[in-house]
Amino acid sequence: MPIYEYKCQQCGKFEVEQRITEPPLAVCPKCGGKELKRLIPRSLVVIYKGSGFHTTDYRSKDFKEKAKAEEKESQGTSGATGESEDIPAP
Repeated sequence: MPIYEYKCQQCGKFEVEQRITEPPLAVCPKCGGKELKRLIPRSLVVIYKGSGFHTTDYRSKDFKEKAKAEEKESQGTSGATGESEDIPAP
């Protein structure tokens, strides 16, 4: 669950662990104040899962060379030319 930071006009800043689907707090849980703002976090951590640019674009040179060698081996044994016959030319 994410941790959100709030600022109360009466008692200051505090953090609350909430579900993403929960609405922002309207009343301060510490002092009961009604002037409450949810702050925008300054540091965001983005975690990418699955395949995508982050796993393919920034690979090491060694990894890219091994991948090319494996691709050449698989093309050499299957007799493939690298062109797809299933897709008609425009």
